[in-house]
Amino acid sequence: MSGLLAGKNILVTGVITDASIGFQVARLAQEEGAEVVLTGFGRVSLVERFAKRLPKPVPVIELDVQNGEHLATLADRVAEQLGEGMTLDGVVHSIAFAPQDALGGNFLETPWESVATAVEVSAYSLKSLTMALLPLLERRGGSVVGMDFDARVAWPKYDWMGVSKAALEATARYLARDLGEKNIRVNLVSAGPIKSMAAKSIPGFDELANVWNTRAPIGWDLSDAEPAARGVVALLSDWFPKTTGEVVHVDGGVHMMGA
Repeated sequence: MSGLLAGKNILVTGVITDASIGFQVARLAQEEGAEVVLTGFGRVSLVERFAKRLPKPVPVIELDVQNGEHLATLADRVAEQLGEGMTLDGVVHSIAFAPQDALGGNFLETPWESVATAVEVSAYSLKSLTMALLPLLERRGGSVVGMDFDARVAWPKYDWMGVSKAALEATARYLARDLGEKNIRVNLVSAGPIKSMAAKSIPGFDELANVWNTRAPIGWDLSDAEPAARGVVALLSDWFPKTTGEVVHVDGGVHMMGA
């Protein structure tokens, strides 16, 4: 079978609906020859329902990144789906969450408990997920790709999620440093905003998205997750064999535009 990911096994997190970047990554990965395993949080049956829209059937494994037992057993559960002796070649981290009081202009009043949740789920989980899967990844090396949102500036109402994304970027760099000797690459794709289920939970999302309506030099379609997904698939492939600790912007060029 030909394709960028031919012969590879890829685990994709963060698929909620077919509008999500994670879903489009899973679809493109299959089209490029990969075998895909999905994880679902909470409403696993919902993920399974949307997974049926992929080109080929995929297993869905329950995963709460705040659940130590889920993480401790993850490698075994993935291996059970892949088959004995198989490796994992790629991991897509598309996981983020912040309580409502950590968003929406409440930055100065947000309690630590909410900040801690945002950072644990949105940033620390890149490390915990990668380490949980290390027994499968280290057999022949692989690629870990996380979903980012430009953390160099303070966005309207993004608040502690913005801080969490900055922490995600730092986490990716340190993971890239420490896992390089195992031939494991760790990179991020900083995507423009997508009108997904996750976006609906962000207060002021329309205000944020309007930046892309007016500032993207090559344009940006809020309803099209495929460009970001293509960036992820490229980083999962062997076409970036010596790229690690990088943030690749797939945002229509907004990141480089001056004020």
